[in-house]
Amino acid sequence: MSDLKESYISPFSTRYASSEMQHIFSENFKFRTWRRLWIALARSEQKLGLNITDEQIKELEDNKDNINYDVANEREKIVRHDVMSHVYAYGKQCPKAEPIIHLGATSCYVGDNTDVVVIKEASKIVLKKATQVLKNLSCFALKYKALPCLAYTHLQPAQLTTVGKRATLWMNELVYDIENLEFQVARLKLLGSKGTTGTQASFMELFDNDENKVKELENLIAKEMGFESCVAVSGQTYSRKVDAYFLSVLSGFAQSAYKFSNDLRLLQSFEEMEEPFGKSQIGSSAMPYKRNPMRCERISALARYVICDALNPAFTSSTQWFERTLDDSANRRISIAEAFLAVDAILNIYINVTSGLVVYEKVIERRVMEKLPFMATENIMMESVRRGGDRQELHEIIRVYSHKAASNVKLDGLNNNLIDMIAEDEQIPLNKSEILAELKPEKYIGRSVSQVEEFISEYVNPILEKYYSNEIKSELNV
Repeated sequence: MSDLKESYISPFSTRYASSEMQHIFSENFKFRTWRRLWIALARSEQKLGLNITDEQIKELEDNKDNINYDVANEREKIVRHDVMSHVYAYGKQCPKAEPIIHLGATSCYVGDNTDVVVIKEASKIVLKKATQVLKNLSCFALKYKALPCLAYTHLQPAQLTTVGKRATLWMNELVYDIENLEFQVARLKLLGSKGTTGTQASFMELFDNDENKVKELENLIAKEMGFESCVAVSGQTYSRKVDAYFLSVLSGFAQSAYKFSNDLRLLQSFEEMEEPFGKSQIGSSAMPYKRNPMRCERISALARYVICDALNPAFTSSTQWFERTLDDSANRRISIAEAFLAVDAILNIYINVTSGLVVYEKVIERRVMEKLPFMATENIMMESVRRGGDRQELHEIIRVYSHKAASNVKLDGLNNNLIDMIAEDEQIPLNKSEILAELKPEKYIGRSVSQVEEFISEYVNPILEKYYSNEIKSELNV
């Protein structure tokens, strides 16, 4: 036991989330962003006339990525305040700039604005990876756009669709999610420099009650940090509804992936399709023959976590007292990070699975032909009516034969003999060869092929043009 690690390590770090997403939520990214914000504040205050020199700003710039964590950590043990500890540590590296670091600001200036930056950067990764899934599925859908397969309602065979058309249903869910995330990112704004209760009183003091300069300060900070603007009003923090909105979107991605993973798990049980299976992969410790859908099962498991996690910011938002309370902090640093890390993990697996989907066309064809006689009965009935038959009488005859054939299959284990029974009935004006002519699966797939082509052309390709980079590699750790 001596070689085992003795401290808890999140599975998101060791098993699931990518290093790219983990970096966005890392201490390094956070504290470097704090320093970028302090530089933006100083530079903007200088432009608006405060006594801040170029030399001071250069000193801040020279040390923005050289974080002296040892000094900050030791200081925090004394003052019990993370922001002031890092102000102190930055000042030790920048003695000339030390007097103007964090000038007029409150802790949420760096804390909340950094959270907004993190959400924006993490969302870019989600958009990029979701687009890779769309790319994989669009190639798959076009390849199998005309391959008929059973379609289900209530998990009972209904009519036919195609393998490619079914893939558009998975894609359509993701298109909704991507559009929703785009909307939220487009309206995302920095908190800005609002002060302790959101009134900007400290900045009014700094700029001798010049409201125009206080307003322009926020514009300058926003532009330097890559945002169009800051929120119009706030308490000490930005509205926690923003977190709720983003985790709701992430829940949507989880829901979409969950639907796909469940569908594929069912199809793998039917032996129609499979997720990729490694050459040396073990499906079961007890049953050597098994090929368990473990990747899709992992998607399902992580998706449940995200869907539940989305409740956290909803509660946090609704329980903020007046201009702010601190009961949001501990919850937010877990719930927001882990929602993004989990969705990142889900999309990594989704990319992996969709890049190697296996289709068993012969099994699909056999299952289609087993059910096709039942599905063809309406066409047989309509053709018989055109030849002079009575619609109601024909319906009753075919209904009786259909139930008898189903009984033969289910109860007695016999082959489906529906076509033989219909062909032998003298009231049906079609011979067996004419009836068999109706048993062509491609006659029952409706507009599946054109729907696939139109959907990809009109809805998927515009997203691919915006976000697809051909750089995504999905390596699973387990």
